[in-house]
Amino acid sequence: MPLTEFLTLYPLAWVSLALVLGLIVGSFLNVLVWRLPKMLERDWRAQAHEVLGLPPEAQGEPYNLLLPHSHCPHCQQPIRPWENIPLLSYLWLRGRCAHCRSSISLRYPLTELACGLISAMVAWHFGFGWPAGLLLLLSWGLLAMSLIDADHQLLPDTLVLPLLWLGLIVNSFELLVSLKDALWGAVIGYLFLWSVFWLFKLLTGKDGMGHGDFKLLALLGAWGGWQILPLSVLLSSLVGAVLGSIMLRLRRAEVSTPIPFGPFLALAGWIALLWGGQITAFYLQFVGYP
Repeated sequence: MPLTEFLTLYPLAWVSLALVLGLIVGSFLNVLVWRLPKMLERDWRAQAHEVLGLPPEAQGEPYNLLLPHSHCPHCQQPIRPWENIPLLSYLWLRGRCAHCRSSISLRYPLTELACGLISAMVAWHFGFGWPAGLLLLLSWGLLAMSLIDADHQLLPDTLVLPLLWLGLIVNSFELLVSLKDALWGAVIGYLFLWSVFWLFKLLTGKDGMGHGDFKLLALLGAWGGWQILPLSVLLSSLVGAVLGSIMLRLRRAEVSTPIPFGPFLALAGWIALLWGGQITAFYLQFVGYP
């Protein structure tokens, strides 16, 4: 029996495969989230030196997603392959470096676990096929963007724009929505937050959000069509208001302290892509709409 037919006939096998694949990708996302902002900073500094006519900075050793090889941030000891197995290595090492016994951040296994569970949910929801495979790719990208935005208040164009274009290409084959809905989803998504940004700036003289948020909502619209935009904005605003207030209290920060909106928007858009129809139908039934 061909593998594709087997995965189609046995959904649990497909979900299990997606879970394992998600754990592996989550391990890679840990590297991406840590290194990509540093790589972009290097590029920006090099471009600034070129524009200003300054001599280029010494770059030193290569620094990208492959080099240098993964190592302990405390003792610089290279991480051996059997120490880099998603989740299992962390449990086996009891959360400590095998060489210097320094503590390993809990964030690494949590990212791997989150990526694995997200992948399993996508596989279960869509079943085996192109829509599931493409939504897995989108989900991994949204998770990476969310973590980078949470750390640096940055949504890199190198992640956002390729996924935006991919959404339009995917829907040119009408795999999720029609190309017309996807195109207008991207346009309306961008223009809506762009309008909110300028309205807030005119009223307060301050920037209320980053420009990356415009592109992220456009990305979600390109994948799910304009139909998911109202729910995405509503959910992200509600979750952002609640969690933002909790974060400010825990950090004892002021109301003016910036809080990244990208993770809330990515989560809300992902939920709307998977369960937007059911949520909307439940709401209409709840309010008694015929």
